[in-house]
Amino acid sequence: MEQIRIGVIGCGNISDIYLTNLQKLESLVVVAVSDLNHDKAIEKAEKYEIPHVLSVDELLENEAIDLVLNLTIPAAHAEVSLRALEAGKHVYSEKPLAITLADGEKVLAKAKEKNLLVGVAPDTFLGGGLQTCRELIKNGAIGEPVAATAFMMGHGPESWHPDPEFFYRAGAGPMFDMGPYYLTALIHLIGPIRRLTGSARITSSERTITSEPKYGQKIKVETPTHVAGILDFENGAIGTMITSFDVWGSKTPFLEIYGTNGSLSVPDPNTFGGPVLLRKPGEMDWTEVAFTHGSLENSRGIGVIDMVDALCSGREPRASGELAYHVLEVMHGIHDSSVKGEHYKMNSTCKQPEALPSEILS
Repeated sequence: MEQIRIGVIGCGNISDIYLTNLQKLESLVVVAVSDLNHDKAIEKAEKYEIPHVLSVDELLENEAIDLVLNLTIPAAHAEVSLRALEAGKHVYSEKPLAITLADGEKVLAKAKEKNLLVGVAPDTFLGGGLQTCRELIKNGAIGEPVAATAFMMGHGPESWHPDPEFFYRAGAGPMFDMGPYYLTALIHLIGPIRRLTGSARITSSERTITSEPKYGQKIKVETPTHVAGILDFENGAIGTMITSFDVWGSKTPFLEIYGTNGSLSVPDPNTFGGPVLLRKPGEMDWTEVAFTHGSLENSRGIGVIDMVDALCSGREPRASGELAYHVLEVMHGIHDSSVKGEHYKMNSTCKQPEALPSEILS
């Protein structure tokens, strides 16, 4: 297999786990890093023995780089991805694909024009926990999926994040921050969504930071902080989803899938492991299921690895731009439905990602 050379744009906290995991593969090599904070890029290059620290322009102009790993802030995702595609490079981006649907469409159109691949996080659905759930559903362990629930319930990041302001700006909030994990998992397990409805609210117009170094500073809230949606899947299943920064405590599950012949308790979709629990008719309690796949620890970057394999074998990546755009439209649709007071009919669809052969992850 030809070695794929990667350039990383964005050297924030999330870059460490990517750079750690990507070093394990002989089929790819990270050859350059870039960040607006040049010192941060130098730090990562030295830590991970990456040969080149470049400006963004230099990295995009470098003909030796095949694929750009876009780890910038969400507001910059579309701009950086479009520039990389224009420069003739494949792109794998952190979530979301873009902030607006219009920008997401531009990224996909440019990739098609240039005959290049676009991949987008999250790739947690490629971990052993969610792949085991997919295997159980495929093998009929719960019969036909009838319904699903998804809950991300917390009280916001201002108590622990050093710079939490951006979580409360337009294009963020609990839905756009955490929704991609839950929606990607649901689409992976059940399939695409055809219609939805939503209700959303801003509970407090202002939040107070209780983390350091900005303790006591106020945040103006610009986006809904409690968002509820009902999802009608193309296969007839109905999903209930809540994402919230307004809840002090909850015992709700992360994800559950309910079928005609059983129920499946799905692990936290922001992780790669388990547990995976199954309950069949007549049983009084849940049974923990053995994993069918590996990659149970923090395996961020496995989507990049799958994309490199897709590039070399001529297929679409599982964490594809098409999937990410469908997720982006669902999130916007839930917000739009709340504003307009009516169902939102999806304009996009996507292929349900193929299940991952266990040997790829073992």
